[in-house]
Amino acid sequence: MRSLAVTNEALPTGIVAIPVRTRLLAKGDDLVAVVRDAVRGIAAPGDVIAVSETAVAIAQGAFVAAEAIRPSKLAFALARRAHPLATVNQPESMQLVIDDVGVPRVLLAVGAQILGLLVGKRGRFYEMLGDAITAIDGYTGTMPPYERAIVLAPREPDAVAAQISAALHCGCAIVDVNDLHRAKVLGSSAGLAIDTTATALLENPHGNGDEQTPIVVLKWRGLGANPFYRQEAAAC
Repeated sequence: MRSLAVTNEALPTGIVAIPVRTRLLAKGDDLVAVVRDAVRGIAAPGDVIAVSETAVAIAQGAFVAAEAIRPSKLAFALARRAHPLATVNQPESMQLVIDDVGVPRVLLAVGAQILGLLVGKRGRFYEMLGDAITAIDGYTGTMPPYERAIVLAPREPDAVAAQISAALHCGCAIVDVNDLHRAKVLGSSAGLAIDTTATALLENPHGNGDEQTPIVVLKWRGLGANPFYRQEAAAC
């Protein structure tokens, strides 16, 4: 088990991230039990358990096989023009966005993107369809047997975080973290300092390959009040 010191000038010194390995999750798994077994002897009151959104979604069965999707010509055309690292550079993922918001809204976003480029502003397509796009994880980079599965957004992440927090007496966050120095808290238990939690995960201690560490335990080993909680009394 490795322990990583979190070094970020926006955070106080004394934060440690511990990636925790789990067995491979499957649809129908009891996520609370999986997390409890994984962090036993590692997590303690006052810590924050950060759980990958992908792990939560898989346990909830929120994924679909790419082979089950039949991309339209529009999906193929838009996917070819997407950024190489974007989730929707896969026609199947783009088709899910189209199915979600409808063709008219997608075409409106395309029009906004074109007009934006004419005045030197990029990213209008993603601004208009942001939630629909971020709700999807593409199949590249997902480890077997989910390498051809498109993982959707987890359902009720706040409720999931609250359940884990109540069972383990720690803070909990359901997070979307990647290797592009981006981290977002999708759901959290009560009292958690969301910005601090997200910043502590920017270096992606979860990993983005076959590490099989969808859980990271964040510990405060510095002086003073625990920065992961908005108020000291909120710490479990």
